[in-house]
Amino acid sequence: MRVLLLGSGGYIGRRVADRLLLDRDLQVTVLGRRDAADIRFDLAAGSPGALARFLDAVAPQVVINCAGATYGTPRTLVRANSLAVATVCEAIRRSREPARLVHIGSAAEYGPVPVGTPIPESTEPRPIGPYGVSKLAGTELVLASGLDAAVLRVFDVVGPGTPAASLFGRLAEGLRRALEQQENLVRMPDLSAFRDFVDVRDVARAVRAAAVSAATGVINIGSGHAVRAREAADLLVRVSGFDGPLVEEVRPVALPVQAAGETPARSMANLTPPHPAGEPVPWRQADVRTARERLGWRAHTPLEESLGDIWLETACRV
Repeated sequence: MRVLLLGSGGYIGRRVADRLLLDRDLQVTVLGRRDAADIRFDLAAGSPGALARFLDAVAPQVVINCAGATYGTPRTLVRANSLAVATVCEAIRRSREPARLVHIGSAAEYGPVPVGTPIPESTEPRPIGPYGVSKLAGTELVLASGLDAAVLRVFDVVGPGTPAASLFGRLAEGLRRALEQQENLVRMPDLSAFRDFVDVRDVARAVRAAAVSAATGVINIGSGHAVRAREAADLLVRVSGFDGPLVEEVRPVALPVQAAGETPARSMANLTPPHPAGEPVPWRQADVRTARERLGWRAHTPLEESLGDIWLETACRV
């Protein structure tokens, strides 16, 4: 099967590329802005017609779109997460043999939901902030395109290669500095929110499963379990060997479990909230029945392993 992969330079895209290149049944071509790509093309700036010509040359049976932006100005997010998706959809429609499309969406598209219940794909999206809105616009473009398409609405991704600006990327770096400089604490943001953490390698497996399936529409990709961000942070601290306190800036939220409070102290690391732009969503847990039934997929990697691999990368960084 011929596959065209978009966005292989990103966090998820790199792992998807690794997974696809190991599959002897797939012939993978990479399109992107970086020199390492087989085809150099900027989705946010290029025209659908130009992209359609590349599609005709490669003749992929499946296009996998991992391209997008998680951080940046509203303009940057709209260009990367909405305009670029419109370009991809239009290019596929114009190509001689329209390919199947597998697009990476985000759980941020859902926005606030009732605390304590899994989120099914039928939930009405109500995103908060430019990131969630721009991702939802991309999803809606795919669903309205008339293409043979699936949108994988990915929940909170963790594991090796995590971005430096993410919660665990910055926490791991803060812990490393604290150990090196013999500091006795690390200050955290409010970590009372619950999140559904899924390993990036499991996400890559889900993408591969979607590529070779006939499933269409929105499909949640998550672990199916909600974990308080504080508990996940404590796991990373234990893996690191840091024995000082994590001082959390607690803000009141409606949660089933009272957030632990610590005494404020001097900051060792200014860490970001569990999601870009401080998304004020107290609860997120995927209903993953659709992924199991239609893709034969479920998450396998324990959260402890995902966080341990983040720490291993950080501790070995020169």
